Amino acid sequence: MTTVAEGLVEERHGPVLVLRIDRPEARNALNGAVLRGIGAAALRAEEDPEIRVIVLTGTGDRAFCAGMDLRAFAAGEDIGTDSAEAAGYARLSKGELSVPVVGAANGSAVGGGLELLLGADIIVASSEAKFGLPEVKRGLFPAGGGTSIGTRIPVGAALELTLTGDPISAQRGYALGLINAVVAPDQVMDTALDYARRIAANAPLGLSAVKELVRLAQSDAERAEERLSYWQSVVFASNDAKEGAAAFMEKRAPVWQGG
Repeated sequence: MTTVAEGLVEERHGPVLVLRIDRPEARNALNGAVLRGIGAAALRAEEDPEIRVIVLTGTGDRAFCAGMDLRAFAAGEDIGTDSAEAAGYARLSKGELSVPVVGAANGSAVGGGLELLLGADIIVASSEAKFGLPEVKRGLFPAGGGTSIGTRIPVGAALELTLTGDPISAQRGYALGLINAVVAPDQVMDTALDYARRIAANAPLGLSAVKELVRLAQSDAERAEERLSYWQSVVFASNDAKEGAAAFMEKRAPVWQGG
């Protein structure tokens, strides 16, 4: 385990990079250091061919992330919105990283914490966790990606969450399709790592293609069609495509090169 920024630690599990917000005293709220640390780690993961999946989680069992640190915000803390690290964080939270992301919601995710979690492609949640976008209760609105939650759940439920600001349980999140698995609190990381390892066993180019195309199909069908042609020309002509076919015929595990 390595501290990569104040309030953020990381550890490696083979091809899986675990990023854990480590501010339990502040319910793992996001301040400038954590935001930039997550963004920097996300960018590094994209450049490292040995990292196939990112797992996002938080310390403790009370909160995955309570959103933006309002004390820091009120104090005028500069989070460096024009920095490369902040851009990396934004890409992760929008689901735009080429590396698949698994969210391990060890506790509740509200406000910016839920917006960060929406950047995950698969979400595992503690049975005790709550999820909400309470910004309207504070005279704000979820401007960090929360208004796009209707691409993940039915629009009526999305409007309920954003208009009332009231939280929902992990069980309801599962019923709505927001959460992939609800497990006991002590099983969250094991389940998330199981998902991550199963994803990491697949071809990197294919993973990048399906992640981008599936998300685009929900938000920009025309752009998805354009990118489909690009990815088909790249992936189907790749060495990994040949390796996948050869491994299938030879009844062995494939050895991916990422190209």
